[in-house]
Amino acid sequence: MRVVVADPDGSTREATSAAGLAAAVDEVRQRGGTVWIDLEAPTAGQVRTVSEALGLHPLLIEDISDRNQRAKIEQFDDILHLVLFALAFAGEVEPMEVDIVLGDGFLLSVHDPGWDPRAAQHLRMGLGPVCAKGPDFLLYVIADSLVDGYFPILDRLAEEIDELQDELVVAQPSQWALQRLFTIKRELLELRRATSPTREIFNQLTNRELGNVDERHVVYFRDVYDHLIRVSEELDNYREIVAGTLDIYLTTVNNNLSVIVKRLTGVTVIVAGIGAVAGIFGMSEAASAVAGREGSGFWLVTVGILLGSLVLAVFLRRIDWI
Repeated sequence: MRVVVADPDGSTREATSAAGLAAAVDEVRQRGGTVWIDLEAPTAGQVRTVSEALGLHPLLIEDISDRNQRAKIEQFDDILHLVLFALAFAGEVEPMEVDIVLGDGFLLSVHDPGWDPRAAQHLRMGLGPVCAKGPDFLLYVIADSLVDGYFPILDRLAEEIDELQDELVVAQPSQWALQRLFTIKRELLELRRATSPTREIFNQLTNRELGNVDERHVVYFRDVYDHLIRVSEELDNYREIVAGTLDIYLTTVNNNLSVIVKRLTGVTVIVAGIGAVAGIFGMSEAASAVAGREGSGFWLVTVGILLGSLVLAVFLRRIDWI
């Protein structure tokens, strides 16, 4: 747990416990500034202690402790609860739930390890100038960093999709490549479930009159909303590319199967012709032919069969059946 108290002049002080948190929030509300409480993989007791100090609604405390929510925005009196998702890539895309509570004078963020809101680009120059503008601006900074983290993940998926396209369409596909393509298709669906509701969240933040969001800062949330529109469009494009790649792969497999069936049919025509003519004589003629007692007619028919089969093979070869 990390507690940062920022004064209006930009100075900050930190604490590592929830002791005196309520008093710090009351002080900030009177003097201005921001209290930022960041909880990383907290226990249920820590969540309850911090939430009671901030005066959060019991349902809100339950949602934060559950850690199994969809992307959404809720309002409890004068407090906003946002559920967003950060993305990590470790061979596969892994969404991580991030709960953010915006109230009068404070911002509470709850997340799992693997994502650090303090790594936001706007915070590299210091936390004080950002927090001095209010908790709603700090919310924008965190959300903007979270959404900007989507684009490197999408770029990696795009590169992998291009490589799989080359392998499935141009070269001989492996079973792993096909399985990986289905995995990416599932990941894109998960990404859409995580990011599509997020766009509606920021649409509400920019269009609704919320007392928690300063009118001067609405334009910043619109910028995040524009980024989310780009994310949704890219996801739709990638889903179409993956679906098209699968269609091309299945079409290629069907074409290859048709070629094989066609060639087997050509071989069957030749073999069936030989068998049909040879069956007229019966197997009893074979012993006489080997012993040299068969007449010239037998050999003329045999040579005729072979020549006819050769002509048929040449013809089928010309029409690309064998």
